[in-house]
Amino acid sequence: MKKEKVVVSIGGSILIPGNDDSKYIAKLARMLKEASETMQIVVVCGGGKIARYYTETCGELGGTTCQCDLLGIGATRLNAQLLATSLGDVSSIDIPMTAEAAAELSAPDNIVVMGGTEPGHTTDAVATMVARELHAKRVVNATSVNAVYSDDPKKVPSAKRFSKLTIGELGDLVYKEHGAGKSSVFDPLGIKIAKEEKIDILIVDGRDLSELRNAILGKKINGTYINSH
Repeated sequence: MKKEKVVVSIGGSILIPGNDDSKYIAKLARMLKEASETMQIVVVCGGGKIARYYTETCGELGGTTCQCDLLGIGATRLNAQLLATSLGDVSSIDIPMTAEAAAELSAPDNIVVMGGTEPGHTTDAVATMVARELHAKRVVNATSVNAVYSDDPKKVPSAKRFSKLTIGELGDLVYKEHGAGKSSVFDPLGIKIAKEEKIDILIVDGRDLSELRNAILGKKINGTYINSH
C-alpha cells in the first residue's frame, strides 16, 4: 500500500529531558507505530542536553567546531538508538549515517530512526535532507515550545505567537550562523532546502503526543504551520 511520507525531527530535549524519559519514549513509540499504519515515517533525533554537554566541554578543552560537532552527532545517534530500541521490529536495525541511506532504508512497513550526519548539519537540516530524498512534502518539528514565537517565550512573556508563517517569514526569525550545539526555531540550511523543495514545516510541542500525532497525520494542529509555497 502506498503511504504518504513524512519526516519527524524530534529534539533531544523532548526525548531525554530527565523527566520520565523511558515512559515518554515508550508512549512515543506506540504512537509512531499507530501513525505508521497510514504514513511512511522517518524520525531524526536531536542531541539535547547530552550533546550540549559534550560540545561545550569539547570547546573548553580546545576542540575545533568540527570536533565539537562530531561529539554532538554521537549523542544524537545514542538518542536514535533509544527510540529504535523502543520501536522494536518496526524500526530499522541499523542507524543510518546519511540522509540518502535513511531514504533507501525507508519503506511502508518500517520506521527509520536516525541522528545527525556530519559536522555543520543540525538534525533539523538533516530532516529536510531526508524529506528531499524521500520526496516527502512535510517535516514535523517536535520541539520544547508549542509554536513559533517572535522571541523566546520563556524569556520574553510578551513574545508574539504565530499559527501560520511563510517559509520566508520563518527564515527571518532564525539565527544566521551555525554553532555547535546551538539551538533555534529551525536551522537556516533546513529552511533553504524546504523552500527549494517546497517542503512544509510544522512546529509542535513534542511532549504533547496528541498534537504530534495530528501533525504527522496532516491534521489540524495548535502549533505553527509553515507554508513552503
